[in-house]
Amino acid sequence: LANSNLVPEWGNWDEFRRLEDMGLTMYGQMTAGSWIYIGTQGILQGTYECFAEIGRRKFSAPGRPGTLRGTITLTAGLGGMGGAQPLAVTMNDGVALCIDVDAWRVERRHEHRYLDEIADSLEDAVARCTKARDEGRPLSVGVVGNAATMVPQLLDMDFPADIVTDQTSAHDPLSYLPEGVALEEWAELAEKKPEEFTDRARASMAKQVKAMVEFQD
Repeated sequence: LANSNLVPEWGNWDEFRRLEDMGLTMYGQMTAGSWIYIGTQGILQGTYECFAEIGRRKFSAPGRPGTLRGTITLTAGLGGMGGAQPLAVTMNDGVALCIDVDAWRVERRHEHRYLDEIADSLEDAVARCTKARDEGRPLSVGVVGNAATMVPQLLDMDFPADIVTDQTSAHDPLSYLPEGVALEEWAELAEKKPEEFTDRARASMAKQVKAMVEFQD
């Protein structure tokens, strides 16, 4: 399912950006690309069902249907789609540690009660999550930071994540903040130096994904 397609001959970022600037295309996926998009509310059910299925498949015990109770999910991205993740995890009785570069997004999810708590630091977030897990208590904790920095840090800290996922805007390099770029510089640098920004964003994505994969070891 797609809202618009570029055939391979023109399927490159330069042509996409040219058409995007003219208002002739956009990067939307499924409902997010149409007029019926209703934000986080619209993605919550699918996200909940995804985590529920993980619980059934991976954390079931004889005579007890699986949930996420006693587990920690590590993820990043609290935007319009990713903002559903913390509530979807806690609805499945699990604990979630959620990273986002934008403090406003974290605060908004907290204000709208999709996110339970905001940690002051990564160490604080880890402490809150492990305590809730040990108590069998559902909890979602948000922390402000760059996933390319924090996910490797958590790996080095032996953070006990049972599920590792991501919902940042990595599908579009200009929508993924690279390490070393301040939030307030994001829009200007992406507009004036899109190729440099893209290269830096992809390098940061690779660093984040490498750490995510290494959580399996």
